[in-house]
Amino acid sequence: GRPTGFDSDTYRRRNTVERCFNRLKGFRGIATRYEKTATSYDAAVTLASLLLWARSI
Repeated sequence: GRPTGFDSDTYRRRNTVERCFNRLKGFRGIATRYEKTATSYDAAVTLASLLLWARSI
């Protein structure tokens, strides 16, 4: 059903996280998870996040 209340701070944080995931999906390896191990995947996500951050500067 419909949520009982609306918390704008929670919605704002959720929106930020969802937009971040959407940007990360632009990296094909992240979206399809080509890496076999969790450590490699974590490193790929970290690298992609760093590249996104560098572009925003």
